[in-house]
Amino acid sequence: MALIKKLEWIWVDGKLVRWDDANEHVLAHTLHYGLGAFEGIRGYKRSDGRSAIFRLNDHIQRLFDSCHICTIDVPFSQEAVKEACILVLRQNRLAEGYLRPIIYLGSGAMGLGSLENPVRTVVAAYEWGAYLGEEGLRRGIRAKVSSFKRGAVDSVMTKGKICGQYVNSILAKREAMKGGYDEAILLDRVGNVAEASGENVFIVRKGAVWTAPTSSSILAGITRESVIRIAHDLGYEVHERVFTRDELWCADEVFLTGTAAEITPVREVDDRRIGPGEPGPVTRRLQDAFFDTVKGAKPRYPEWLTFI
Repeated sequence: MALIKKLEWIWVDGKLVRWDDANEHVLAHTLHYGLGAFEGIRGYKRSDGRSAIFRLNDHIQRLFDSCHICTIDVPFSQEAVKEACILVLRQNRLAEGYLRPIIYLGSGAMGLGSLENPVRTVVAAYEWGAYLGEEGLRRGIRAKVSSFKRGAVDSVMTKGKICGQYVNSILAKREAMKGGYDEAILLDRVGNVAEASGENVFIVRKGAVWTAPTSSSILAGITRESVIRIAHDLGYEVHERVFTRDELWCADEVFLTGTAAEITPVREVDDRRIGPGEPGPVTRRLQDAFFDTVKGAKPRYPEWLTFI
């Protein structure tokens, strides 16, 4: 993972502050207990020279939904947070970059039942390339089914991007990387494939595209939803259904989707080659269509772009 390069400005509670001044007390409630929500959003420089944020409205809606799940009342409107995302990219002179809005509980009281803590709203931006590497985008990655399971829908709030819930993903990711793999894939409590540590999982079988339904223990990914629409529009059958670990191994193609990972092929799972061991034609076609949408001069889905 690449280190983050320091930029100039971060938006904190309604105003821009210098990067080094965007600090929080060590007794911030969220630091200790994990109750908070965040998003990852990408801005792209397009081939026509313009810059656009991908599905900004949907990301900020999910951020506010996550806060609703967490019983956090956001002190800013959705419009204000969207404007902050645009402002942070502009003020840091980023033609493209990664946005990290986060809403969390600051310091003031401790204890699980504390209700007095201030709600802090922050939007940062930084340069970030391919999450799983440029080579991963081209050649595909090696993944390992994790020993950690995804929490059930009645034990964790799987539809929220909630800070503390990511410990499960972090442990799975660290385990995979220490074992020499690029990414972890987690099963649900009954053994079906749920998702990767930070991505949704798709497989291709006999030309049809499968992915787990949102009723499963998965985040309802925005890139996932985008890929489903693109696949439908390209004429592919798309099935939102559960599938097993051995169906994953025997797939013709496997790929991951997410804001950070974009569309990353998987060439190997559990030391088993997927298909011919290289990105397949369906994955490549979907990948090309996705990048043409976010970077091409004539986007097919202009409603997904907020130009800056």
